[in-house]
Amino acid sequence: MLDPHRFENISTTDLVHQLDKHPQLKARIKALLDVVENADGEVVKADEAEQRFIEELRLMGLDAMQAWAERKQNRVEAESDSRSDLTRKQKKASTGTPDSAKSK
Repeated sequence: MLDPHRFENISTTDLVHQLDKHPQLKARIKALLDVVENADGEVVKADEAEQRFIEELRLMGLDAMQAWAERKQNRVEAESDSRSDLTRKQKKASTGTPDSAKSK
């Protein structure tokens, strides 16, 4: 479980720096704050606000997983490239063998 006290000492500068590296997450956090502040004035009922929070959090989760997967893939590729005992598999350039003449 996430310890909320873990983030008490994080500086605003550090947080902004991290968010700048992940613009998609930064945009989702901004969208959540817009719902909290009812920036567009459209949310009247708690149920509407809850639905918007749920949707934004769902999208944030998708963005976070995508960012994680991309970083993981880059790390694995870099590690593989640095190892001399591994070779990349590449598609063959061959277009196959030409069709032989049809028999009559």
